Amino acid sequence: MNHLAPDEPCYPISVVARMVDLHPQTLRLYERMGLIIPARSPGNVRLYSELDIDRLRRICRLTDELGVNLAAVEVIMRLTDTIEQLQDEMETMRSSHEAVVERLSRMTGETGPITDEEER
Repeated sequence: MNHLAPDEPCYPISVVARMVDLHPQTLRLYERMGLIIPARSPGNVRLYSELDIDRLRRICRLTDELGVNLAAVEVIMRLTDTIEQLQDEMETMRSSHEAVVERLSRMTGETGPITDEEER
């Protein structure tokens, strides 16, 4: 059973290369392109996390199974990252909004959100 956090860097490049069936030079190329950014040990050894490995598998799926070139993969991954970031921000805002509504409801003695019909 793996007790590491998904973002915990722990795998060296040789292990990751075998796990995702890529040559270490390909992983270095992906790093130069900014597709993957592994952590570095104090001795400057690349260390990959489970999240990095998942990302590499998505890249492989795009290139191998879907025939996407690396320039397009770069755009797709950047857009995917942006979408995920925006979704996280929206969820944070939604939670914050719900907390404010709940607080206001308690302060005013209301039992729930105002519906369209109640507003008219």
